Formats: sequence, structure tokens, C-alpha cells
Amino acid sequence: MFVDSHCHLDMLTPVKDSGSVSEVLADAAASGVSHLLCVAVDFVRLPAMLSLVDSHENVFASAGLHPSSQVEHEPTQADIEQAARHPKVVAIGETGLDYHYDSVPREVQRERLRRHVRAAVTLDKPLIIHTREAREDTLAILREEGAERCGGVLHCFTESWEMAEAAMELGFYISLSGIVTFRNAESLREVARRVPLERLLIETDSPYLAPVPMRGKENRPAFVSHVAEAIARERGMPVETLAEATTENFFRLFKDARRAA
Repeated sequence: MFVDSHCHLDMLTPVKDSGSVSEVLADAAASGVSHLLCVAVDFVRLPAMLSLVDSHENVFASAGLHPSSQVEHEPTQADIEQAARHPKVVAIGETGLDYHYDSVPREVQRERLRRHVRAAVTLDKPLIIHTREAREDTLAILREEGAERCGGVLHCFTESWEMAEAAMELGFYISLSGIVTFRNAESLREVARRVPLERLLIETDSPYLAPVPMRGKENRPAFVSHVAEAIARERGMPVETLAEATTENFFRLFKDARRAA
């Protein structure tokens, strides 16, 4: 069985059309996906997202503000902690730095990340880190704020092996998405081959980044099996072995997540 360690259920078309995640979860179950983590990008939509997943014991949530989200008022550390105390919330994020789009001033992004790290350390919940073209600053802030005390994951990883090594030294996991199946992603496939199995997670980041052979479609948690199959081929192992390892890794990292009956 697979775990989709990073998806945005509330952004999927079937969910927006019906107000229910049942269809998406049924498709996921049919593809062998047993558990999902629905990741927040802001606090305005968080209550509605939590209500969507609240009755599904195999779906967990996070609380955080994406580095590219433009908001009128920046959440304080107390705001983050309060939201993260919801019983469904097992992680802080996604947070981080995105210097590719630069839709939010970099200094604002850096201070935002620091507040999230401090909240995560206080609550002992792992971080979900988004980082794009900001390797040095991301690692520096994680080190300076003591992120090794709570750990976390670099999600939808697209950076260098050197950054992966540095993050793992801080106790972080590396999560790979459908990008690993793209034709021009050979450097990422090298990372997929080299990350120790005990530090690896898989995700869809749905509705974005549908993997081959689903390119051009809206991504769904059901498609995480294609991510797993691609990584297993690169590593020369049975996909069942990779599925079991990444599932165990998920529950080791997100320790507040409980396996569904």
C-alpha cells in the first residue's frame, strides 16, 4: 500500500464540484493508496480543508502558509501553533522559501519560515518545506532555528544531491513527486537512486505535476503509484518493497498520524 505524503485535496476539481473528497479517496484506494496527507497553503482556507477531511480516518492535514501566498496579515507564531493543535494536523507547513516566483518579498518569506520553524519546534511537529532556488537560505534558517529538533521533509524535491545530504544531516526526509518521471529529470533520478531508503517519501502534490503516463491530466492521489514505480525501477527493487518502506517512513516522521483500522 502507498501513502501520498503531500496532496491538496481541496484544490481538486471533483472536490470543488461536489464539496466531498469521497470520489478522490475511492480512486486512491482502488490504486492501493491507504493514507494521505492534505497540505495547507494558507490559514484562510484551512478550516474548510479540515472539515473536508475530518471524518476520514486515513486522511491527515497540516497547517501553514506557503512562501508564495500573499496575505494581508502575517500569522504570528501563536497563530500557527493554535491552528496546528487541531487533532487532524500532524505537521507544520507547507512553509519555506520560493525565490523562483518571488511573489512575496524575500525578507518576508524568511521571517515567515522562521516563525513556522519555531512553532514546529515548540509543538514537536515535523515541518513540510517548500524550497525553490533558495538552497543556502533555506538550510541556513533550518540550522539557525534548530529544525533538527522537530525534523521534517523537503517536499517535491528538485534540488541537488548536496542539498539532499545537508537536509538529511538535519534529520529531514526527501519526498519525490511526479517530476521524477519527466524526461528531463535525470539529475533528480540520480537523487532517487542515492537517497537512503529509510529517508525517502513519495507524493503527488496533486492537483499539480501529474506523472508519466498521466501527463496533461489533473493529478490525483491515485497517481502516486506511478511515482513509486518509477523510483523502484531506478533503484532496481520491487515496487512493493518501496511502498512498504515509504509507508513506514511516513508514520515514523508524522508520528501523530495513526494508521486507519
